[in-house]
Amino acid sequence: MASRVLIVSNRLPITVRRRDDGFTVEQSSGGLATGLRGPHERGTGWWLGWPGLSDELSPADRHELTQLLARHRLAPLFLSATELARYYDGFSNGFVWPVFHYLTGQVPYRTEDWPCYRDVNQRFADLVVEHYQEGDLIWVHDYQLMLVPALVRQRLPQARIGFFLHIPFPAEEVYRTLPHREDLLRGLLGADLIGFHATSYLRHFASALLLLLGLPTQVDRIVFEDRTVRLGVFPMGVNARRIAALAERPELEADVAEIRAGSEYTLVAIDRLDYTKGVPQRLLAFEMLLQQHPELRGRVKLVNLAVPSRIQVRAYRKFRSEVNGLVGRINGSFATPSWVPLHYMFRSLPERRVLALYRAADVMLVTPVRDGMNLVAKEYVAARTDHRGVLVLSEYAGASAELVEAVCTNPYDVDGSAEAFYAALTMPPEEQERRPVLHAASMPARSSTWRKTSAACAPETA
Repeated sequence: MASRVLIVSNRLPITVRRRDDGFTVEQSSGGLATGLRGPHERGTGWWLGWPGLSDELSPADRHELTQLLARHRLAPLFLSATELARYYDGFSNGFVWPVFHYLTGQVPYRTEDWPCYRDVNQRFADLVVEHYQEGDLIWVHDYQLMLVPALVRQRLPQARIGFFLHIPFPAEEVYRTLPHREDLLRGLLGADLIGFHATSYLRHFASALLLLLGLPTQVDRIVFEDRTVRLGVFPMGVNARRIAALAERPELEADVAEIRAGSEYTLVAIDRLDYTKGVPQRLLAFEMLLQQHPELRGRVKLVNLAVPSRIQVRAYRKFRSEVNGLVGRINGSFATPSWVPLHYMFRSLPERRVLALYRAADVMLVTPVRDGMNLVAKEYVAARTDHRGVLVLSEYAGASAELVEAVCTNPYDVDGSAEAFYAALTMPPEEQERRPVLHAASMPARSSTWRKTSAACAPETA
């Protein structure tokens, strides 16, 4: 009998809706959910995580929902509103997230939410033990669950445990600003294999182990408590073949024409509205583009889709106000009765509309100030089976190590970013088609579509 894989993540890959006649379940989007859905559906194991409901459920409701999710091999961990506020919003996104993205100025002064983070990680570990069968592979994901590997190891000493970090691991001198830094490292070392998106993240982790715990690494492994822990780099990819097939559907053509209407050139940006995504810097660079190249006024527009994110966290509410102010300033300064330079949407869109945005974009702007990987960049390349379009990519995105032919930009350099936007807009079509195929080590070997379409991501001409 083949071994099962138990996937453990903060959130289950579904959206649960409560109705008068019971619950409904539908697939959710997002990099982790999309990337791991295939392994889960092809296997026989369980996916463990929070089902996404923040309201308090009665014992009968919990039983009903648990039974419904079990049909999809999903096991829910129910969290109270207080636990979500402290474990998720408080410590995970209040401390770990900003430190790992080098934004230490966003970190609060107090760490009273640490006990809740620790306790919720223990509950996740207990749920793993409950579903574990001998021979299972336990695969834990991301920064919300950094204590889980060690907590599971205490209960299941012989279990096979892997951990993958979906965000950057920061340089050691930044990481050491994090409260409870040693506890988090020891939590991760409960795994047999710890994976990262990029080589630099692995190096930073090894430095933290040496300087904070006195543990030297041997290239790609470390000995801890008489066990060998392997370290690896596994860049996350996308299903390029599926994306290409969906993007070529004829019914998308009307959507693409609608998006492109009213301007000669279309820039597109798609992000969660998060302070790591470089949205203010991008808007300032677009404003600078219109100032320095007045011939583009009336001819170019930026379509910016901002997906709501962590709206309960105070720092995010403040950030949203800042972005809204920039949007109003740019449109107020440059819009005419017949032309609006910036089309800003604060909502989610269905997959069809996102693919239409990819196909409509003369230039795709992926400009985070720090990002573990960024799958939007890879999805854009995969969707451009017409070998057209240019990707402007931040050097601080993990994807920049793979998509080496993109127009690379430093999002902190607003003037330089504006010129990168201009170089991408004015790149001749033959230059977009001429570029050699990217290496794209993170793409699945079966996805030959990636290799065919990657020339759409072309560099600035010399």
